[in-house]
Amino acid sequence: MDVKQLTQAYIAPTYSRTPLELVRGKGSLVYDAQGNEYIDLGSGIAVNALGVADEAWQQAVIEQVLKLQHASNYYYTAPQAELAQLLCQKGGMQQVFFGNSGAEANECAIKCARKYSHDKYGEGRSTIVTLLNSFHGRTLTTLTATGQESLHAHFGPFTPGFVYVPADDLAAMEQVLKAGGVAAVMMEMIQGEGGVHVLDTAYVQAVYALCQKLDVLLIVDEVQAGNGRTGKYFSYMHFGIQPDIVSTAKAIAGGLPMGATLFGEKTKDVLTAGTHGSTYGGNPVCAAGGVSVVRRIDDALMESVAEKGAYIKQALMGSPGVQAVTGMGLMLGIKVDKDAKDVVAQCRDKGVLVLTAKDKIRLLPSLNIPMELLQKAVEVLKEVLAQ
Repeated sequence: MDVKQLTQAYIAPTYSRTPLELVRGKGSLVYDAQGNEYIDLGSGIAVNALGVADEAWQQAVIEQVLKLQHASNYYYTAPQAELAQLLCQKGGMQQVFFGNSGAEANECAIKCARKYSHDKYGEGRSTIVTLLNSFHGRTLTTLTATGQESLHAHFGPFTPGFVYVPADDLAAMEQVLKAGGVAAVMMEMIQGEGGVHVLDTAYVQAVYALCQKLDVLLIVDEVQAGNGRTGKYFSYMHFGIQPDIVSTAKAIAGGLPMGATLFGEKTKDVLTAGTHGSTYGGNPVCAAGGVSVVRRIDDALMESVAEKGAYIKQALMGSPGVQAVTGMGLMLGIKVDKDAKDVVAQCRDKGVLVLTAKDKIRLLPSLNIPMELLQKAVEVLKEVLAQ
């Protein structure tokens, strides 16, 4: 059997796979089993921040593999400590807990928020408020946190203690917070899976002020939007706030599984020995890859991300077949006249890989995609949308 047949025979059918077997790549170009070349505007859903087969990343990972591929967290390892320091410095945070995915990072954030509230106020103050149309993961608790009813079918009963309010509706948020019993508000600054919706700045700042006034923790989910994706290291930096807890994953280790939960001044030291853990979290190979990636997401790279995002918006806004372009930096959603899935297929046939988010085309290219490749891909997308 070929790869497609083997996959269909032995792997759970949880993904709507495109009829494409990717075998190798370099930078923002990937190749299928037949040798066809594609410009990748998805980067593994915002994972390959510096492209495919980045040589510095490869060297860092290989060097660590040859020394120590894993050690439990009963011991100290240098790559983990260095990566934690880098992330705290980048985000203005105090401590890090390492896991393996965005869902785990959000689980940790929720646990920390509830423990903080319980330690300080006792029982009865455990509610987590999230936004409608949010996405926080696929474990039972992070799925509960996800404010999309369509994703909740089949999996009840759910973890209690979650309340949803509409995004950008300050009155609804204020009503829930002032009713009491709330431990934390959990938000994405840009709802990625929810259609690349950017929250209103005044709304975010008002929620932040309310949380500070009421000692309700603010958790910002940076799983997709973090690590330079929007032109700043974390997307909350566009909004003039400093969260109490930040979750991130995807791009952090350049293609290896890693998630991280960052704690601010209020929440550092809340999780103590025995209250949380992960066998693989902060694995030295993943951490070595992370150090290589995070070190190179500097101001110059983020400035280029902002410039490339502005170019895409300018090139597409007003083009035939385009209704709107949302997002920041290289995290963009395009509302189109055509069926988004048809656009994905037509772009693929012309050598460009794009994603969807709800009814939009979603673009998440590598942060360092060369401008000439980006321009070529955007021209293909414009051609497809205009047909």
